[in-house]
Amino acid sequence: MTTLFRDVTGPSVVGPQGSVICIGAFDGLHRGHQALIEHTRLRARESNLALVALSFEPLPREFFSKESPPPRLLLPRAKFEGLRELGCDVVGLLRFNSQLSSMSAEDFVEQVLVRKLNAREVWVGPEFRFGKGRRGDIAMLQTLGAQFGFTAHEITPVLHEGERVSSTRLRLQLSSGDMAGAEKALGRRYAIAGKVVYGKQLGRQLGYPTANIRLAGKRTALHGIYATWVHGVGPEKMASVSSLGTRPTVAGIEPLLEAHLFDFDGNLYGKRLTVEFVAKLRDEEKFDGLPALIKQMDMDSLQARKILQHDKNDKKDLGVSA
Repeated sequence: MTTLFRDVTGPSVVGPQGSVICIGAFDGLHRGHQALIEHTRLRARESNLALVALSFEPLPREFFSKESPPPRLLLPRAKFEGLRELGCDVVGLLRFNSQLSSMSAEDFVEQVLVRKLNAREVWVGPEFRFGKGRRGDIAMLQTLGAQFGFTAHEITPVLHEGERVSSTRLRLQLSSGDMAGAEKALGRRYAIAGKVVYGKQLGRQLGYPTANIRLAGKRTALHGIYATWVHGVGPEKMASVSSLGTRPTVAGIEPLLEAHLFDFDGNLYGKRLTVEFVAKLRDEEKFDGLPALIKQMDMDSLQARKILQHDKNDKKDLGVSA
């Protein structure tokens, strides 16, 4: 069972033997993050110590850029679940607020890494910075580690086609519709998970009922109409066409993920679903009235069905269960 903690202060959350810690934003949990966590996991198992993944919510860049935060790749719950699945014993999603942002690098090491987590080893990614004014770096971690009894290390970056795999590059791939490039960076297809909530039920009136997932007020890297698979309805994934945006034709404001499941008629309210993005069909646009919107939705659905049937057949040809 994975332990989650949010606070900087308070008693230690690991045993007296100590922990092996990896630190990062972990937004997206791409192959670079996976490599850092897997290396740390092996070190923790070799030493019989707890594996701790330490991150922040909101992300520091979100906190410092409230008017124009970077698009999020993973919502907080999905990030915790992903870290748990990667074998972390303890996950810290520290509340990044004015108190934490003003904490010096030295105090962060002593209060969090030493007192809270009883650090024995600390692993970070390339160019890692921490503490007020981003003063802390790998050299400071190593100096303070010698004082407090832990070692600090920087992992080699993961490259794809000669470029470093990063959340920044992944955001660009998703926003440009490069779903294949994003899949290579992630080692899996990009997906968004969430609970189905009530909407205005306009889609049902138009002949396209949707499962609506709110995005917790976060900006997303995706915008537009996509061919998607939906997981969580039953034992099999379901073909669907999904919209992620503000629905300008019907004067929408809040960004919303809406998935229309083909050949399905049932109640999904309150159910937690995962929407897997296969291909981008088009950008979101404003239509001149509902008839024009419905005509385009018919075309989107036909295109999505063809893409997903081809995707399903490809996997069968490779001997993979669809």
